Amino acid sequence: DQPNRGGRDGVGGRPGMVDLSPINKPPGGIYMAHYVGIDASLETVNVCIVDDDGNLCLERKIEAEPYAIIELLKGFGQPIARLGLEAGPTASWLYTELRAAGLPAICMECRHVKAGLGAMRNKTDRNDARGIAELVRLGWFRKVFVKSDAAQRTRMLLVSRSHLLGKSQDIENCIRGSLKVFGLRIGAITKNGFEDRVLELVAGDQSLIAIVKQLLRARRAILESFERLDRLCIQLARRDPICRRLMTVPGVGVIVALTYATGVDAPERFKRSRDVGAHFGLTPKRYSSGQIDYDGRISRCGDEMVRTALYQAAHALMHHGRWSSLRSWAMRIAKR
Repeated sequence: DQPNRGGRDGVGGRPGMVDLSPINKPPGGIYMAHYVGIDASLETVNVCIVDDDGNLCLERKIEAEPYAIIELLKGFGQPIARLGLEAGPTASWLYTELRAAGLPAICMECRHVKAGLGAMRNKTDRNDARGIAELVRLGWFRKVFVKSDAAQRTRMLLVSRSHLLGKSQDIENCIRGSLKVFGLRIGAITKNGFEDRVLELVAGDQSLIAIVKQLLRARRAILESFERLDRLCIQLARRDPICRRLMTVPGVGVIVALTYATGVDAPERFKRSRDVGAHFGLTPKRYSSGQIDYDGRISRCGDEMVRTALYQAAHALMHHGRWSSLRSWAMRIAKR
């Protein structure tokens, strides 16, 4: 790339062609702090660097690999005060690798980034990187906690288990709906008795048997994989002392305990226990402006999977199992 000076974007010449030399070195050899914004996609990332005064120092589009970003920033040769990237599918991976290389990476909340970039007339990856760099420079952002590697692996296990269960239910619903056309109703049946009931209904109709058997075979394979993942969840919960303690609470089982434990991951990041409910979107929204002041529904911010698990635990506590002081407390709240 050929060095460029001046111009509309502060670096001049063609866009993206900049000089990597220390152009912001003031007299006396004192270096200015610089701020980096990264807009990441699956294949490429746009990198933008601005100085303390917001002057554009570098813009570059490179491949979406940590080593390429690290090499670019190391070659820039100026101190990096903060490096911001928006939370997304690859943000956790990039954040971990950049932090390991000694770069001050920060994962930023999507809603704050969207609000900050909303005033831009043209949305491009290049402009988004510039906007993120400005947000990082001004401090108008909220950090996102990046979960540990163990927590992310457990979350992948839980999500995969949930997907397999959903696919098996989709096949069951497909069979139920298809057989209703011919007046064949399966009715209420357990999962283990579902296949026998279907074969009983279609017995004697070779065309229906040929179709249904393929769906049942796929359902059987999915359920076998689901059961393997379910056993992995049980083994993981048994080895985790925190999950074992959580499962002593009425209504809390293996899946709820694992989901909640991975959602929190690092309890020390919360100053008070009541902050956890707000973090998972379980506290009411507040609107206060002028003469209007009211509390709304729960905010539903944060981890939807944790909220779902806690709801299931509360439902099991209130409607199943033995009576307990915790259930009595919950019933009094429900009555209000």
